[in-house]
Amino acid sequence: MARRADFQTAVDQFSDWRWRLNNLYHLYAVSIGYPSAAREARAGYVLLAEKSAAEAQAAEMERLRNAAAWANEEHRKRLAAAEAAEQAARDTLEIEIQSYELQLSEKNRSCAVTAADRQWLLRH
Repeated sequence: MARRADFQTAVDQFSDWRWRLNNLYHLYAVSIGYPSAAREARAGYVLLAEKSAAEAQAAEMERLRNAAAWANEEHRKRLAAAEAAEQAARDTLEIEIQSYELQLSEKNRSCAVTAADRQWLLRH
């Protein structure tokens, strides 16, 4: 098992040195003006630029998705608060109406307006 790890380490070191020598060759070739070396260097740069642009685009899309999720959650919270406030206002109105009707009944008075009258007034 140790031999296999040593072999893998040797392969990794060789690959690392090969990569360094390849880059050194490309630097030399570009510096003396080999067109193929310059073209290969540009191709590598283009790939790197495209990769970084794609990563930036993905990060921007993630940011926009997070912003949309946050806005959606805030809208839900505000909607729930508005609905609760509306329900509280309706409950308060019903309590006030019942209180007023109780006051009228205690004084032996009643509202002369019926539900049909109220509907007619709302329509006209």
